[in-house]
Amino acid sequence: MERMLAIMERELLRFSKSPALITMSLIVPLLQLVVLGYAFGGTVRHLRVAIVDQDRAVPAVKFRELLGAVQANTSTFDTIEYHDVTVAIDALRQGKLNGVITIPPDFSRRTLDKRAPQIALITDNTDNVVAATLTASLSNLLVAYDAPRVVQRRIPGATSLDVVEVYPYVPYIQYLLPGSIVMSIFMMVMIGGGIIFIDDKARGLHEGYLVTPVTALELILGFNLSGAIKAVIAGLVLMTFGTLIAGVPHPFEVLRLLRMLLVIVVTSMALISMMFLIMVRMNNPLMPRALFGALNTLLYFPSGAVYPQQAFPGWLRAIAIVDPFTYAVHALKSLILKNTGLAAITNDLLFLSIFSLVTLGAATLLFRRTL
Repeated sequence: MERMLAIMERELLRFSKSPALITMSLIVPLLQLVVLGYAFGGTVRHLRVAIVDQDRAVPAVKFRELLGAVQANTSTFDTIEYHDVTVAIDALRQGKLNGVITIPPDFSRRTLDKRAPQIALITDNTDNVVAATLTASLSNLLVAYDAPRVVQRRIPGATSLDVVEVYPYVPYIQYLLPGSIVMSIFMMVMIGGGIIFIDDKARGLHEGYLVTPVTALELILGFNLSGAIKAVIAGLVLMTFGTLIAGVPHPFEVLRLLRMLLVIVVTSMALISMMFLIMVRMNNPLMPRALFGALNTLLYFPSGAVYPQQAFPGWLRAIAIVDPFTYAVHALKSLILKNTGLAAITNDLLFLSIFSLVTLGAATLLFRRTL
């Protein structure tokens, strides 16, 4: 035990003398949370849309009034008057517009005759988000346009749908927060654990361990526990500042903080054990740096931190099943977004604990007391 603690002390003291490394390990995940949270989670507004009214009769004027109401309230788009469809489409191709709405000459006549009037929406489909936003907004607007002015009494016995939301509205930055906490733990594991471990081996600092009676298990445990302490600190920092930045309700509720601390500790042990299993036979200091980007992509995105796993193809779901990020992100989402108890995250904690023991045992078996 004393030998293991000595290794931990040495690793933590060495890491504490690198303030720039500590700062980068803590700031990058927080920066990622803010940038991704607001870049992907915001509502699309102020799209530039051309209006080409070739009809100009009363029904067309009514439709344009509804467009003006949308522009004044939700500000989804800003309308620009055009008189020529060709000129408007050229402006769309040049990137000056996001869409073109065309009201055909026979729109009012077909509306009054109830002969399925049509309105054309021309979009730049190279940007799917903008195109989908315009399509959805215009579709909702047409529903309002077609609604009868006099509200009819509901038919007795008719089936209706009432939508009930279990939880309050969750902004995307809050949805992204659990994945960012896990990412901060992973970055500290890679930078403060894996890269330092390989650099020490490359400099020959580990040769001193090989002439001592320190066993492989003691050595691996010392490295793992020191790395886990660093990772827990990183997770706690991002959890504290992230909940404030994201506007999570009741961020300092004691029981939820204790549950989140438990998840962070278990996740830190799982990721540091996985990292040492990967690094235990490496000697080239460039390898962990090359692996960092690949592991980041392979672990973070399939976990459901950014997009629901239900939309994944089968092969990506298979990766998500064995990905420790999946269970850490699910546990933190349950605690942060739903404020559940431990019963909801028992399977996540169980998987991460077993994953830690398996990878720690495998790393110990693969460790060689030779140069």
